[in-house]
Amino acid sequence: MAIRNIVLDGDEILRKKAREVENVKEEKIQILIDDMIETLHSANGVGLAAQQVGILKRIVVIDIYDGNEPIVLINPVIIKTKGEREVEEGCLSFPDQFGKVIRPKEVEVEALDREGRKIRIKAKELLAQAICHELDHLEGRLFIDLVIPGTLQTVSPETTNKKGE
Repeated sequence: MAIRNIVLDGDEILRKKAREVENVKEEKIQILIDDMIETLHSANGVGLAAQQVGILKRIVVIDIYDGNEPIVLINPVIIKTKGEREVEEGCLSFPDQFGKVIRPKEVEVEALDREGRKIRIKAKELLAQAICHELDHLEGRLFIDLVIPGTLQTVSPETTNKKGE
């Protein structure tokens, strides 16, 4: 496993649409997933999309630090949303920037796990928010596109310990 460099604001790959993973069990896909999890944890993040490490594949990893293993979603699709809530969000590709966005309270997502099995996850609150944020990355959408006007703020690294998504 290796910690990969996180792509930062201004890199055009963040605006590109990711391609479907055709062979989930391919060794380079499995290595990418392991590297993404290690990179996520080293950055104290909640979620990471493959674009954020420079790979245009439909893969995201999420860890809300609830004692469970990180969630791996391959070729994910949101099939249902419910409600709305205003949340503060950040992003590992936009260090030290945070803003308020509107996200669903609940989402249901279908994807493949790292073994290639179809899974369905019903998520609420932070997990729902992280899923939406990361799936936006797969479409080339960024949280700064969704920030409620007037709420985007930049904070110095010394004054915050918030986790990015």
